[in-house]
Amino acid sequence: MPQGRRRKPFSHKAKKEQMKNKRQHNVLGSLESSENPSEQSSRKVIQKVNDYRSSKGGQSRPNRYALHFYRETEAEIKERKEIACQTLVPGKEEDLEVNSDGYYLPELDFPKRPPWSFNDSLEKLNMKENEYFTKYINNIEKTFNWKELGYFELNLETWRQLWRVLEMSDVILFIVDIRFAGLMFPPSLYEYVSNTLNKDIILVLNKIDLAPTELVVAWKMYFQEKYPKLHILLFTTLPSYNLVGSQSNKAGLQVRRRRTKFQIAAEGTQLLIDVCKNIVADQVDLSSWQEKVKAEMEDSTHDEKVDVEELIHVTKPETDYYEHEKYKNGVLTIGCIGQPNVGKSSLINAIMGRKVVSVSRTPGHTKHFQTIFITKNVRLCDCPGLVFPSKVPKVLQVLMGCYPIAQLREPFTTVKFLAEHLNLQAMLKLEHPDHDEEWSAMNICEAWAKKRGFVTARAARLDSYRAANSLLRFALDGKICLSLRPPEFSKNREYWMKHEDNTTVKWIQGNLFKEESEDFDEFSDEDEDGGGEGDDEVSSDVARSTENASGEDSADAAVSTNKFAALGDD
Repeated sequence: MPQGRRRKPFSHKAKKEQMKNKRQHNVLGSLESSENPSEQSSRKVIQKVNDYRSSKGGQSRPNRYALHFYRETEAEIKERKEIACQTLVPGKEEDLEVNSDGYYLPELDFPKRPPWSFNDSLEKLNMKENEYFTKYINNIEKTFNWKELGYFELNLETWRQLWRVLEMSDVILFIVDIRFAGLMFPPSLYEYVSNTLNKDIILVLNKIDLAPTELVVAWKMYFQEKYPKLHILLFTTLPSYNLVGSQSNKAGLQVRRRRTKFQIAAEGTQLLIDVCKNIVADQVDLSSWQEKVKAEMEDSTHDEKVDVEELIHVTKPETDYYEHEKYKNGVLTIGCIGQPNVGKSSLINAIMGRKVVSVSRTPGHTKHFQTIFITKNVRLCDCPGLVFPSKVPKVLQVLMGCYPIAQLREPFTTVKFLAEHLNLQAMLKLEHPDHDEEWSAMNICEAWAKKRGFVTARAARLDSYRAANSLLRFALDGKICLSLRPPEFSKNREYWMKHEDNTTVKWIQGNLFKEESEDFDEFSDEDEDGGGEGDDEVSSDVARSTENASGEDSADAAVSTNKFAALGDD
């Protein structure tokens, strides 16, 4: 009888996990083969931030499109926690002015699909793409220090979805959050779509109700000057007629709730139709789309709970091989692209006037692209959210919604950034836990935990981590709203406040009149972190603060004229 340790049983579940790890290694390629031992020891671990297990077995691969980022080291986490304990230094408004040139360098191009032909087998095609992506990651590693880079997508399967959508689409609809517009639009994609693919690209500045009116106009002009081939479109998924009530308190927090009967976002949709008409000319008949919008606008009894199967056909086509033909069969194909949590799925629902795509506040909710027909000759392709390579700081990427808040290992430095540019202490009516005059990000989290009753299960200590997550969810939803500015915005604020396009912004919001506000409960039970995510996006509370760290109001005029300055999306 053989001697030694008894062999342990190896379950089918463990075998599947082993094969999954092997596939992940193959996706990134044999990177270690070209490295010396010191480089191999310094390589970061890849983390799946939205990994989940399927409830049943079968052939499905639920984590095929999971977000992949590099995992931060323990030393980096410790260093950032120490920074969060430092005294807050109030920031200046000029510090929020950004230019994309400093974050999207020419060397940080996004991965593109390598050349292929119909003669290639599926295995050969996958091998080409794997080899190309391996070289792409290697080049970035050789050129940049990982500490200088922000999070960006390391899952080849997700990039493949982008390649398919770019191939299929006649027009590219790139969607950004107006609060972080300058950090969400990669110039490399603009150059590739406009000059290489020779396709039109529409930039949608979404969630325009989360920023002052003059800031929306300033961002629009910034993109028009920087990217002359862009078609600029302003949009909000929740205009005034899809909201009920107008409630606010003295601290600057406001709540907007969606109506039970949800109508189409008519103004923004009409602008989209006008842009598409200019692009396609007489090659595609868009009259049925125009009539659909007109009917939706006139139908005041429209309810969201209707059977739409006859109008909408959702498909998941297999597009390993696809040869583009412009306006094929008289159909206009619009590809919806953008980074996570910019509101792609909500925008599609707002254009349709009803829910046809599932939405969530969690990045990576849309796993694969899906084709949705608005009319018989207009279809939308919803692509999963992609984090493009850049040098955008991780703190800002968290506020942008690129990384799931619930899986953050260190949320306190992001709270520190918020607290240095917004007066969180006054906004949330916080009392210093140590009765001191100087505040740190950790003090704010502890004070918020004390106010909300967040304590640990065993020791009953203040749960600062849960409090930090709660504050970041407020920022993501728009309850605590911080907006970045284009270059020299502060210097030209008066000009932008008097700009003629301010009226257009208010029209898109459905906000050319003012209602009286009412009092409301400062924090409802729905504000709890850990609340439902699924469809919370369109029904969540939203708010906006225009106070800076010194307590000064930085946008009085915008608040007084724009009652929907704080609507939330995803």
